[in-house]
Amino acid sequence: MKSLIRIAFVAFVLVAVSCKTDTARNYEFMPNMYEPVSYETYGENDMFEQGMAARTPVEGTVPRGFVPFDIENSTAGYDLAKATITSPLDSTQVDLDRGKELYDIYCGICHGNKGDGQGKLVKREKILGIPSYDDAGRAINEGSIYHTIYYGKNAMGSYANQLNEEERWQVVSYVLKLKADLEK
Repeated sequence: MKSLIRIAFVAFVLVAVSCKTDTARNYEFMPNMYEPVSYETYGENDMFEQGMAARTPVEGTVPRGFVPFDIENSTAGYDLAKATITSPLDSTQVDLDRGKELYDIYCGICHGNKGDGQGKLVKREKILGIPSYDDAGRAINEGSIYHTIYYGKNAMGSYANQLNEEERWQVVSYVLKLKADLEK
């Protein structure tokens, strides 16, 4: 009787081990977990009259966390920003360490870590003609810097998508610090 149980056990183990092979596809116990049901992204859908086509947002919609800038992207807008805009951050909210970190990431490659217009791309002659922050002809202030970060100017593109409003003001504060350091 014991030998019959041993033979049955060995046969069971051999059958169980022989079912698994690494070279062939094995039996799927729960096929829905391996092959999920897929839906066509822009396929037919009864809830919408045009199917699931990409839709444009309603006019006037503002994305979450985005604060629109009311001054236009023009020379007149730049002059208006330069004359009227001041930083909403008070002295306790200005974090020059955070401003330096953001400046080094987004601005220092062209403008240089000291704001002298001698960034790595300028030294390698990839970009030419970036003036120093202390140039008398520039006369930059909070409003002009913010407008330039938001819209870009000349060959510089906009950084409105990379920096949120608070981060832009931190960079503005750091640029003004660099300007003051250069003017000493």
